[in-house]
Amino acid sequence: MPLDPQVAALLEKMRAAGAAPIGALPMEETRAAARGLIAWQAAPPAVDRVQDLRIPASDADIPVRAYTPLGAAAAPPILVFSHGGGWFRGTLDIFDTPCRQLANATGCLVVSVDYRLAPEHKFPLPLNDCWEVTQWIAAHGADLGGDPSRLIVAGDSSGGNLAAAVARRTRDAGGPPIAAQLLIYPVTNCAFDTPSYTEFAQGYSLTRASMETCWDYYLSDPADAASPDASPLRAPDFTSLPPAVILTAEYDPLRDDGEQYADKLQSAGVPVHRKRLPGLIHGALHMTGIVDASKQIYEEAGEGLRVLLGGK
Repeated sequence: MPLDPQVAALLEKMRAAGAAPIGALPMEETRAAARGLIAWQAAPPAVDRVQDLRIPASDADIPVRAYTPLGAAAAPPILVFSHGGGWFRGTLDIFDTPCRQLANATGCLVVSVDYRLAPEHKFPLPLNDCWEVTQWIAAHGADLGGDPSRLIVAGDSSGGNLAAAVARRTRDAGGPPIAAQLLIYPVTNCAFDTPSYTEFAQGYSLTRASMETCWDYYLSDPADAASPDASPLRAPDFTSLPPAVILTAEYDPLRDDGEQYADKLQSAGVPVHRKRLPGLIHGALHMTGIVDASKQIYEEAGEGLRVLLGGK
């Protein structure tokens, strides 16, 4: 499908503005600029309840924000969400509207994790934070009003990387049980040689060079890229992983990361609800205020999870 016209208009504005690439500005300025994503978002929808909490982890308390969906059923499934931002610049506030939208679209109690960021906190510390929060939610999620027996790990982009790694760690540790994983244009491999990385290397907001910088920020040592905790696509075994909803954007250098991961799961007999979102680019999760087609992300997330969870 051709590039969505509203996406094309956005890209033209970005080119005209001459936005600095990731790594070109001081870290503080780069992180501050990420708040511009909020201007792309629709107005934050109402939810039944928002709770800000701190979850005890092994060496820190991790802030989280929990969203009870509008008109929530009693004890809804719990979705632990790890945000994107290249492992180095996401925040609870930048992802506030997307998490509200996810809660209402999926009917899940969404718990957004404010994991510690690279490069100050390199691999595997952000993953450890998400892993420990997931374990805590599995044990205490009922206190938040959710059903921890229907626990979902989720994330977009680098957050999808963290969610996929948490799902594999959880399987290998023998629990707690994960009912599903929701991965939105996830990073699954520290490699830059797929067809989508070549075709969309530049000109579509996220660039191959930007992803190389993100990986440099995240990894302590280039050898870490071989670990399935960093590159979930390199795991030796995909059997018995949780069923997955995997959404990719057609014009995204990370498209093939997500689709190759879906292929691996399906080859191992794992149920997968997959969708390539036509005409969209990376970051579409944030574009509901300016790109009508980006709302498909939430619709597909809700539909996919209902299918995988048996309509519950």
